[in-house]
Amino acid sequence: MTFQPLKTSLMLAGLLAFSSGFAADQMSKDDYKAAKDQISATYKSDKAACAKMDGNAKDVCSAEAKAKEKVALADLDYKKSGKDSDRIKAAKVKAEQDYAVAKEKCEDKSVTDKGACKKEAKAAEDKAMADLKAEKKVASKG
Repeated sequence: MTFQPLKTSLMLAGLLAFSSGFAADQMSKDDYKAAKDQISATYKSDKAACAKMDGNAKDVCSAEAKAKEKVALADLDYKKSGKDSDRIKAAKVKAEQDYAVAKEKCEDKSVTDKGACKKEAKAAEDKAMADLKAEKKVASKG
């Protein structure tokens, strides 16, 4: 029947989507490079959009663009390897970048609110890092 290759392709795509370890092993160098190039292009586009802004809005926009790029690259590395250590690294990068963006957003606050804002941002990062450390400890035992 002519639909057999399509059915097989769809089944294979479903297996790849639900098996990150298997999918990671199947990511070719070309696919990885293409995804990396796409991340880079998106970053350049986001960064160009920031150029039209002024003041702290421009700084926040730039921080968000850089954070988005770093998180996407870390996620891509995890998708390529499928290793739990790379998943944890990606989560760590996300926590660090969330903090960097939050700190930059605090610059818009008044002098009295800025300190509290930065402390709150740091506390959120510290909590995320502590959660990751605990998760890593549990994963190494299990």
